[in-house]
Amino acid sequence: MGLTSNKVLALAVVAGVLLFAGTVWWWPRLAGRSVRAVLGRAGLLLATQVAVFAAVGLVANQSFGFYGSWADLFGREDGQGVVVDHSAGAGGGPLRVVGDRRVAPAGGARPDVSGRVEEIRVVGRTSRIASPAYVYLPPEYFQTRHRGRTFPAAVVLTGYPGTAEALVEKLHYPRTALELAKAGRMRPMILVMLRPTVAPPRDTECVDVPGGPQTETFFAKDLPQAVSTHYRVAKGPRSWGIVGNSTGGYCALKLAAHHPEVYAAGAGLSPYYDAPNDPTTGDLFQGDEGLEKRASLWWCLKNAPAPDTSLLVTSSRTGETNYKDTLKFIDLVKGKRPTRISSIILESGGHNFNTWRREIPATLRWLDERLDGGRDA
Repeated sequence: MGLTSNKVLALAVVAGVLLFAGTVWWWPRLAGRSVRAVLGRAGLLLATQVAVFAAVGLVANQSFGFYGSWADLFGREDGQGVVVDHSAGAGGGPLRVVGDRRVAPAGGARPDVSGRVEEIRVVGRTSRIASPAYVYLPPEYFQTRHRGRTFPAAVVLTGYPGTAEALVEKLHYPRTALELAKAGRMRPMILVMLRPTVAPPRDTECVDVPGGPQTETFFAKDLPQAVSTHYRVAKGPRSWGIVGNSTGGYCALKLAAHHPEVYAAGAGLSPYYDAPNDPTTGDLFQGDEGLEKRASLWWCLKNAPAPDTSLLVTSSRTGETNYKDTLKFIDLVKGKRPTRISSIILESGGHNFNTWRREIPATLRWLDERLDGGRDA
């Protein structure tokens, strides 16, 4: 029985109820001061609490999708994601990225060897949004022989609320990019890492809120302009990609679909496809039905002209709540040329860092294949 199975949950609940009832029934018989009586009371109390804790944990896991399987829960799920290109006429078989070679972590003392992570702050000229971010610069950026080289760049977004530090320390984006580039599996790439919550604590879902934060403008215009001005980012319409998980995944897909002239590729790890309406978002659209429709990826890809961009979506057959929606989204985009769609579908994996770490290597390689740049002047 799988971790997310209703049978497992029911078994835990029944065990908790029976142990509670057994504790009440047997308590008078274990009321003595003998070692046996004391151990009996302690054992019943411990077993009851473990069963109740397990039931509560299983309910929470099914509600929030932290872990998709027993192997995922105990950290033994390490199978790499595989990108499947659904574009018509795509040649070759599925692409599998494997490799666990350890390299020096990004941010070491020798930037020309291990690259560097810089903390920056961006102030949008148009949106007037100010946001902190981290920028990963690959070793080649600092090497004399590549002093005139430009690099493709990717915006990397967290979920909500998320922290930019987690992209470096938990999801290991810089380390993974460094490892893949050193192994010759992708070109060196600049990564701009931040959270989509640019007006905390509000979750703006990367929407230009009427009378509020102009979040889409910040990500579509201000951020690429600011980074390109300061760093050696390749010029041209296919120099930028964007990737994110959860809320960041929705934002990445939407920004690539809305702004293909900026983002040549957008990857959503465990994304959803429509902006939610809840206490964290507030009223995002202020009654503007056109803006609300535009925020829906379903509506855009059914009714708006198909954007000339590449999209990647990920899910798991077991453990992810977006699995069925993801399959529907893939089918929808397949017929919307020139938009191209790819996917990573794992056998199991929850809505958590362990799952996304398994998908990130393949995702970075997919981005690299779809972006221009990375040339010496």
